[in-house]
Amino acid sequence: MAVRLRYRYRLSPDAAQREVLARAFGCARVVFNDGLRARRAAREVGLPYVSDGELSKRVITEAKKTPERAWLGEVSAVLLQQALADLNTAYRNFFASVAGKRKGPKVAPPRFRSRKDDRQAIRFTRNARFTVTAGGRLRLPKIGDVPVRWSRGLPSEPSSVTVIKDAAGRYFASFVVETTDEPLPQAAAEVGIDLGLTHFAVASDGSKVDNPRFLRRAERRLRKAQQALSRTVKGSNNRTKAVVRVARAHARVADARRDFAHKLSTALIRDNQAIYVENLSVKGLARTRLAKSVHDAGWSQFVGMLEYKAARYGRTFAKIDRWFPSSKLCSACGALAASMPLSVRSWTCPCGVVHDRDVNAAINILAAGRADRLNACGGTVRPPLAVARPGEAGTHSKPPAFSAAWQGRIPAFQGGEDVKTCW
Repeated sequence: MAVRLRYRYRLSPDAAQREVLARAFGCARVVFNDGLRARRAAREVGLPYVSDGELSKRVITEAKKTPERAWLGEVSAVLLQQALADLNTAYRNFFASVAGKRKGPKVAPPRFRSRKDDRQAIRFTRNARFTVTAGGRLRLPKIGDVPVRWSRGLPSEPSSVTVIKDAAGRYFASFVVETTDEPLPQAAAEVGIDLGLTHFAVASDGSKVDNPRFLRRAERRLRKAQQALSRTVKGSNNRTKAVVRVARAHARVADARRDFAHKLSTALIRDNQAIYVENLSVKGLARTRLAKSVHDAGWSQFVGMLEYKAARYGRTFAKIDRWFPSSKLCSACGALAASMPLSVRSWTCPCGVVHDRDVNAAINILAAGRADRLNACGGTVRPPLAVARPGEAGTHSKPPAFSAAWQGRIPAFQGGEDVKTCW
């Protein structure tokens, strides 16, 4: 099965290349805004929707001939065309959302890009003739050979590369490649995973992974950086430096969280043939008093990694209905408790079995995942679901650590991977 992946690497441009990249970011932003402005103006006066080809001719080809936009010729035409492609995609998504043809939350119409945005990006496709030199540098048209910190090799020829500058002032190259990885050898084990805040993950075999709480651990450093920022004068050079310091502190937290999720998800995919998790309502939990802890845990990022890695390596991955009463259901006899407050961490079933709340939930998730598969007659064998009470997570103040059952199971992180989606 062929999948398209993103491989991200750190760039180290020199001062001259940073200046050229800033110019390229600005040109792509101006073309995007000019295209959006042209379509809005046509709509306001009742003119037809400006087609993609006409828009490209108006804001790129003809604009380069005017004194006000002559400097658009200083950068590669491909990145300007890709900026318009992003605008066209944004409009198509908006129209599909309005028509009800797009799943998920409603999509707002495109809005103007700001030079003060935390993230700036440009994209080069294959016809831009970007290449990786024999010396390991990334050669970009009208920019030059940019040094790359290669953490590993590319599995195939990239179809495009996106150059990104984040809020911390770091530069990255994100390559889109297509790969056909061989499935991993068959594993006998299957696992159900209960996600929470006391423990980040509890497996159906009884092993537990403590919640690292990266944001909580960095709060003191973040607080000092933000206090220093609040004391600076708006528009001053010191304020610009303080903004970067705050962004770098947050970037360290995000990098550590992503590294942890990559290692844990890789270990689970490697050791288990099937992985089942609960379909948590993260948005709903983020509106409660646990909002900061929920966001700090990064459940959605972790589950997304499990999903694409399972598809990549031939594993089975499934989400269990979020209303499945995993915590209240006895995994031994199937009895359903009347209530299960969050403070109850262990409970005794009338059948005599004493349950650890989280381990019992993980066992039930595993059983429900297996039952969701079709039986020999083509129908599901899963029993009807009951509505669970809200509140499936808790907090504690123990320092982050892996339990003894997980020691040695987490592989060394290879880095360089920024995979968001698989197709």
